[in-house]
Amino acid sequence: MFRAIADVLRQIGGAVATVVTLPFRAVARLFGGASSAGRRA
Repeated sequence: MFRAIADVLRQIGGAVATVVTLPFRAVARLFGGASSAGRRA
């Protein structure tokens, strides 16, 4: 019983972590691309 609840909470935590980190990854990719493009130009 408790193991099932722990599994559900773990899955929810993983999903929340993914949703939270995705925008930061996108911003980091944008800034990384901009900096590399600026170096090329």
